[in-house]
Amino acid sequence: MVRKLCELHREWDRAKYDFVEGIEGMYQGWLTARANDPRAVFLVAEREGRGPVGFLIGTVEKEIPIYRLKEYGFIHDLWVEEDYRHEGVARQLVMRAVERFGEIGVKQVRLDTAGANEAARKLFERCGFRVSVVEMLAEISENVKHEDVKHEEGGGR
Repeated sequence: MVRKLCELHREWDRAKYDFVEGIEGMYQGWLTARANDPRAVFLVAEREGRGPVGFLIGTVEKEIPIYRLKEYGFIHDLWVEEDYRHEGVARQLVMRAVERFGEIGVKQVRLDTAGANEAARKLFERCGFRVSVVEMLAEISENVKHEDVKHEEGGGR
């Protein structure tokens, strides 16, 4: 499942998701550590006779100290095998994760999703999430000069 997740992300945006060699082993180590972290959410969906068909991994993250909110839950990854999509598996994982983060004591859950992943955005909206921030990416190359950059009024966030 991890390999498929990484391949899909890479397909959507190679600049952002340009994984190092051996990512599956590294990810496995990270997942194992999260599975043993009482303030992490690691959920696995299983089907009888098939075993794991999906997973969700989330952690509690610290907010920067300028905000009243001190920490929040963050859903890093959600995956459901293609044959089991549209059965409510992903929705169950997301709603259980939100519930679990509430039990941990956080007051907010965040996530991000690839710009190309419209199905995930619709799922998350149905689970009560809303768009908060839009992440943007610019690749820096030696061919780009300051004068090539489009200038407009405004700016900032």
